[in-house]
Amino acid sequence: MDQQVKGREGGADYHAALTQLRAFIAQQDADSDTRLPPERELCENLGVSRGELRKALAILESEGQLWRHVGRGTFIGQRPIDESDVGTLSSRTNPSEVMRARLLIEPAIAREAAMNARASDIEDMRICLRQSREAETWRRYENCDNRFHRSVAQAAGNTLLIGLFDTLNAVRRAVVWGRLRADAKAPSPSHHSFREHEEIVQAIESRDVEGAGRAMRQHLESVERKLLERAAISGEDDR
Repeated sequence: MDQQVKGREGGADYHAALTQLRAFIAQQDADSDTRLPPERELCENLGVSRGELRKALAILESEGQLWRHVGRGTFIGQRPIDESDVGTLSSRTNPSEVMRARLLIEPAIAREAAMNARASDIEDMRICLRQSREAETWRRYENCDNRFHRSVAQAAGNTLLIGLFDTLNAVRRAVVWGRLRADAKAPSPSHHSFREHEEIVQAIESRDVEGAGRAMRQHLESVERKLLERAAISGEDDR
């Protein structure tokens, strides 16, 4: 008898607890802010041992039906994404989603830059352009490319837009782009980005708001096409 009680307390017979917990959750509001009662109260409500309850909670958490916050409790639904957590965002997205987000955000940033850029901002962009052409490796080119797009965001003069860009850019760099772009050599002088970057800078310097947005969109669409081509080639090589 003592062994049976010990087994129940250790969570060996949890199936009934799992069924009852599922039923309890189904009756609650489907909101990620809905917190479950404390374990002691749940045990009393469901008529189960703490060991059985914890096993059931662990199973539902693994299924994504619950999430836990240390010090706050257990909540119904999937864990909300912390937009400041680049690692979390990166693990939940993919290159295609990143490109779609860039196409939504960066043309708008370029338009703002055309309205607000100072002479020093234009100078920073042109330095990035020159350094990208002089890059001896793809990694150095990538660094120059990152700085160029950041300089456009800086020229927009909007703290919130810069913050959004920085988060998006951090996620972009965290997603595995190296697998799509494995060659170590710097891009050739005829690489599409050199001309497209120049068109972006010219539009911003000329205060051509719509032209700047259009140039950025066309550039990102070119980048997207190249990435898809590389992904297709990589997929063929893996076969």
